[in-house]
Amino acid sequence: MVTYFTYALNPNHSRVNRRTVLNAPVALSAPFLLNGNPCRADDTLKQTVGGDRVFLNPQEGFPLASFGLQVYDDETAYRLTTTALKVGFRNFFASVLAGNQRGFARAVRDSGIPRDQLYICGSVLSNRKLGFDAAYKKTKQGCAENMAAFKTGDINQLDMIMLDYPGPDDDSIRGQWKAFEEMKMDGLVKSLAVSNFSAEQIDAISATKGATMPTVNQLPYSLSYHPKDILQYNKDRGLLVQSWSPLSSALPKYKRVLEQIGKKYNKSAAQVGLRWIIQNGASFCTQSKNPSHFEEDLNVFDFSLSEQEMVQLSQLEPPRAI
Repeated sequence: MVTYFTYALNPNHSRVNRRTVLNAPVALSAPFLLNGNPCRADDTLKQTVGGDRVFLNPQEGFPLASFGLQVYDDETAYRLTTTALKVGFRNFFASVLAGNQRGFARAVRDSGIPRDQLYICGSVLSNRKLGFDAAYKKTKQGCAENMAAFKTGDINQLDMIMLDYPGPDDDSIRGQWKAFEEMKMDGLVKSLAVSNFSAEQIDAISATKGATMPTVNQLPYSLSYHPKDILQYNKDRGLLVQSWSPLSSALPKYKRVLEQIGKKYNKSAAQVGLRWIIQNGASFCTQSKNPSHFEEDLNVFDFSLSEQEMVQLSQLEPPRAI
């Protein structure tokens, strides 16, 4: 059985760069709901390629393990996406920050894997535009740029589009979100998501009557960054947390203890760190250029950490006020 935890984020976190990972601790909670539905493994997909999945809605199985392309050019993205697909990844995050979506899309096309077996998320960066109209226009442009890039690989609909960072104020966030909702109404994307959003910033979206709520909030959640209530505010709002930096700072700091626990399960330190995230009720997005790491990052669904081990790992960081 999966154990779920709670969490909260510093309201100023939207200004933290993706390559900067902060530190803080965690607290236990009950299983949460996504859009009114229990967040649970999809039993019909659990043993299929890509690892365990949860429902973002009754029709949408979301693989908990994702491969993210963050700092690669198109040719490198093509090569690494091809490797990830062969290993078994089926959830992909192609970031606009990296400018590699065309390489990713071509790899998907050339793989021959049916589109309905893949979960593809794009992203838009429009957080520097102040005001509803300016943020709306920039986000609208970003949506169009995503579709143009993915079309090079014959991808004409996305499973998810993500705001890489929130706008500077509530009005700007609502402008960003209007463009996203129009993209969904046009049938170009199935789900909407956010990244680096605090509770207050998510509430800026829900304050609009009839707004489509995001399903995922991508955060730097890990053993070295898990504030006391960081999972809770997303749980309360029906969002699944996806870690965009699951190992970068945690692995160097806690490799010895992770290796010790991993010996019991014949797993690596990295696999134990990722399993801790999954058992806390979150998901993760990894990246690598090392072929051996692809299979390693995906093979975290065939073991479970004990309650004592989960507590031990959660207490590696001292308590910190939010």
